[in-house]
Amino acid sequence: MRSALLLPLLLFLLLAAGRDVTGEEVDKKPNFVLMMVDDLGIGDIGCYGNDTIRTPNIDKLASEGVKLTQHIAAAPLCTPSRAAFMTGRYALRSGLGSTGRVQVLLFLGGSGGLPPTETTFAKRLQQQGYTTGLVGKWHLGVNCESRGDHCHHPNQHGFSHFYGLPFTLFNDCVPGHGSSVLADLQHALKNLTMLLGVGLVTMVCVRVCGLFEVSLWLLVPLSFLCILATAVWYVPFMLLPTWNCIIMRNQEVIEQPMTVETLPQRLLGEAQNFLKRNVDNPFLLFFSLAHVHTPLFNTPAFAGKSRHGRYGDNLEEMDWIIGKMTETVDSLGLADNTLMYFTSDHGGHLEDANLLIGQTGGWNSIYKGGKAMGGWEGGIRVPGIFRWPGRLAAGRVVDEPTSLMDLYPTLKYLAQDTQPDRQLDGHNLMPLLEGKAVRSEHEFMFHYCGIYLNAVRWHPPGSDSVFKVHFFTPNFSPPGAGGCYDTKICLCHGEHVTHHNPPLLYDLFRDPSESRPLTPDTEPRYAEILKQTARAVERHKSSLTNEQASDATQSHVNTAASSVQNQMTWNKILWRPWLQPCCGTFPFCGCKEDTTHM
Repeated sequence: MRSALLLPLLLFLLLAAGRDVTGEEVDKKPNFVLMMVDDLGIGDIGCYGNDTIRTPNIDKLASEGVKLTQHIAAAPLCTPSRAAFMTGRYALRSGLGSTGRVQVLLFLGGSGGLPPTETTFAKRLQQQGYTTGLVGKWHLGVNCESRGDHCHHPNQHGFSHFYGLPFTLFNDCVPGHGSSVLADLQHALKNLTMLLGVGLVTMVCVRVCGLFEVSLWLLVPLSFLCILATAVWYVPFMLLPTWNCIIMRNQEVIEQPMTVETLPQRLLGEAQNFLKRNVDNPFLLFFSLAHVHTPLFNTPAFAGKSRHGRYGDNLEEMDWIIGKMTETVDSLGLADNTLMYFTSDHGGHLEDANLLIGQTGGWNSIYKGGKAMGGWEGGIRVPGIFRWPGRLAAGRVVDEPTSLMDLYPTLKYLAQDTQPDRQLDGHNLMPLLEGKAVRSEHEFMFHYCGIYLNAVRWHPPGSDSVFKVHFFTPNFSPPGAGGCYDTKICLCHGEHVTHHNPPLLYDLFRDPSESRPLTPDTEPRYAEILKQTARAVERHKSSLTNEQASDATQSHVNTAASSVQNQMTWNKILWRPWLQPCCGTFPFCGCKEDTTHM
């Protein structure tokens, strides 16, 4: 009798416990591993059509998850693209659109960067109880008014842990690779300094030899002028490896200048350790690789192994790194509750080549243009791969227009963040990724070159067509070339562009390489397309104005005063000694990371 009474009670307790366990599984928040490559061309990867470079790990990621074929960066350059990715908003809303030749941040000692008032997906997830980490490249500024205020630093934008490059990897970091920063200005300042020096030496010799009477009142100010010219040229530019090529752990500079040769292994190790430390907590890891930006690595294990020289070697090393990250997630038992994402910040740099090692920039497949070429497809169409075995069906392909800005609202949705937010330009991707929706929410997309609206993409409801209207295009050089080879990078203003009236119009569905402009004779809807895109542009511009007016109302100040401050002016870009991150006593900055614990 006692056994008969205990049996139903035991069954009830087991069922209750089962419900508790199930509830915990349902309520358990997913983890996120976001992996972004630098300057990768969409045509560099096997699963996007490359059959001469080996990328088995990225290909496997795509076969086990969802591949996006029309994944679009919000800008064709690092700083604005990454700002849009982080915030879910066009970079213009953050003040990170350029007006002239300087299109990205150039000095760690500048005051420009992602404004402290902006909100990143890391900050939103941090507020939801996530442990957040950034390993690798930042390139969105560090300080505002003084060394150490860290107003633009990743720690101030929601990343509780940061290890990596607050700037970026660039040619100045490796001796013999030339300079990537204002090379023409450097040359002019150097010539001016030498000219003043020669003039000073000549006048001193003339005075000593007694050929002419040269007043000391002339020699003294000329000497000071020579010293000043030397300082203006030498200190900011000749010491760039010390100023820009550094590694930080959170807000501490731990290596200055950095040893580039060991950087890939250190970044990978740090990313893997972050995963291992946070197995039992919901986490977000943004792994922002230094690959495949120049200067290219020359890691012995990969050197000479590819069919495409140094660039191919770097691609295959990058693929190996992605494989190690996937392997770590799987070995820790995290795969079924972890969304993994792979992409690039923009397209490959076509003009980047080296006399010794050949082509050092990426391949953008059939798409026209590349890095820094405004709205041409090759500079903004990037890989987009999502893997989540516990939720996303393997092998799915999505051809609809999507954006890097979509990550912000997607992460918010998955983290169950329902709090009010600012105006976003991205959309939640989960309905598309899960197959619950067949159409993208992006009917229109706006393609910027600096602060200038370069092109508009329209995906009409009920149509397969994706029309793109170009208002202006960069002038390629030399004439007939497929890029700006004379200047090494295309610009967005003045004589560097050609404006089109009427605009150039293409249908990307039928002409993805943008080689056959449509006309009223070849496209019956020609007038309607221009009319609809013009209306969309007006609505978009209105959203920018309305956002500023809303901010003004909330802060009780006028609209003009409340508009976001441009972070890309010369005043904010140029180097300032008092803003320069430094380990040691400025200007004697120098240290090496202790890697004995690694």
